[in-house]
Amino acid sequence: MSNELIFISEIIITFSLLLLFYKIFGKTGLYVWIVLATIVANIQVTVTVAMFGMVATLGNVIYGTSFLATDILSEKHGTRDARQGVFIGFLANITVMIIMQIVIRYSPDTSDFMMGNLQTMFELFPRVVVASLTAYLISQLHDTWAFAFWKERFPRHLWLRNNFSTLVSQALDTVIFVVIAFYGVFETEIVLGIATSTYVLKLAVSISDTPFLYLAARINKFIYSDEK
Repeated sequence: MSNELIFISEIIITFSLLLLFYKIFGKTGLYVWIVLATIVANIQVTVTVAMFGMVATLGNVIYGTSFLATDILSEKHGTRDARQGVFIGFLANITVMIIMQIVIRYSPDTSDFMMGNLQTMFELFPRVVVASLTAYLISQLHDTWAFAFWKERFPRHLWLRNNFSTLVSQALDTVIFVVIAFYGVFETEIVLGIATSTYVLKLAVSISDTPFLYLAARINKFIYSDEK
């Protein structure tokens, strides 16, 4: 199976799993999903692949679902609960980083064959860590603010506030991460290339989440009658 087909399949399966969490556990399921999504995304981002004529890191799909989760929280439960989800995800990532820094300092037995892989994956690169955490916090808080902003102006257009908030937030996330992590490390053209390829994939994921938001609305009934 080609990387492109895997990417499309990942979008469908991953967003469907988020809805399953929401269907079974409600708001709690969304909080759990945000933690899961942000941690898994930071693991996946260590891998680069070629697809659609671009080279990009993995993690864009699962990370994109965290924006859908906060949008559902904003729509159904309010901005305060959405921001709580953002901070839960932020602290979860810091916690994982701290724990794994302790774990990879154990001296492995001669029979071990995994410690080297763990060290490669979780060895801290301070600049990248700062970039990741900063981009996540700013972009997600902007998303919750923007969603509420557009909801006040377009209360009966769920698709509009979802896309307007997420597309800009994903752009912020991309720019902040790439600038902090790579500016001055690579040439400007390379940095721009990384930012472009990353955002194009995030754009595709963000647009794809709209039908899943409407499915979520049907699950727990938070949609206006004229959008039925």
